[in-house]
Amino acid sequence: MKVVRFPQNPLITPADVPPTRPEFEVVCVFNAGVARYKDEIIMLLRVAEWARSDERVARVPVLEAGEICVKEFSKEDRSMDFRDPRAIVTPKGVMLTSISHLRVARSKDGINFTVDSKPALVPDRPSEAYGLEDPRVTEIDGTYYIAYKSVAPNGICVSLATTTDWQTYEKKGIIFAPENLDVAIFPEKVDGRYVALHRPVPRMFGAPNMWVAYSPDLMSWGEHYFLMGIREDAWDSGRIGAGAVPIKTERGWLEIYHGATPDNYYHLGALLLAPDEPHEIIARGAEPILSPEEPYEKEGFVPNVCFTCGAIQEDDRLLIYYGGADTVMAGCEISISGLLDSLVIG
Repeated sequence: MKVVRFPQNPLITPADVPPTRPEFEVVCVFNAGVARYKDEIIMLLRVAEWARSDERVARVPVLEAGEICVKEFSKEDRSMDFRDPRAIVTPKGVMLTSISHLRVARSKDGINFTVDSKPALVPDRPSEAYGLEDPRVTEIDGTYYIAYKSVAPNGICVSLATTTDWQTYEKKGIIFAPENLDVAIFPEKVDGRYVALHRPVPRMFGAPNMWVAYSPDLMSWGEHYFLMGIREDAWDSGRIGAGAVPIKTERGWLEIYHGATPDNYYHLGALLLAPDEPHEIIARGAEPILSPEEPYEKEGFVPNVCFTCGAIQEDDRLLIYYGGADTVMAGCEISISGLLDSLVIG
């Protein structure tokens, strides 16, 4: 069963987001966490911007001593590799060409969004030297918990921030050490404990697979369970990870996750987790529900990508907000009951 894309797609593009500095350019606005707040749908965008470069010099924004500065690299320096527009490979390591912050967009109808003029959360500590990325938003008892990637030379962590009003924010710090990605916190406790999906990145054994962890306080995570792995020769054979925050249904926890092939085609799929033991799988989709097909999904900063960090439930409709080609925000919808019926048991 596949989704129906919003005819208004893409919903937000880089042209809709003002840069934080005159010499910066917004190149990507994507992978937003979403939430309901009062009568609005909030989209917490990942906004990637870079310093304008020229034919001779590459300029890279990076956080140093608490301030975002711009480093310059000569493109004639043969000790460096400038071929990938996303990163520069230097003798001392890899540097991202852009730096990301998180910014709020607001909508009454879930289609037409107004983007805040200033960021909500910006890099301000060593663990965020290369930026904040891919937030997932979970509302629990009126507090919105934002799990996001904090990227730095020492690795990719997952950090936590909170808000109650989408105006003021408090950073809580690192909750998963490097290298870990794709953390989605469940919207309620299970057997008195908080639950999260996460994706460690192994270097010796294993693959980029999905795990489940439990916590008494949202800061200290343990009791880790392997949840599921990549599938050979399938649409999710390269890597998998959590997408949207899990949705509670009468049959269990519905999770929209991402899967990629080894050549980096990113799709969205679905699985159903046991209601009382969410580290157990009830059913998993054999085929993706969304694959790169439209121009805004196939062409962009990173082509052939559909990647979600959030979804909104409206009765039997699930509104999925996703990044297209790591460049724009788009949306689609699917019947929850129909999706559950399509999953393969066992």
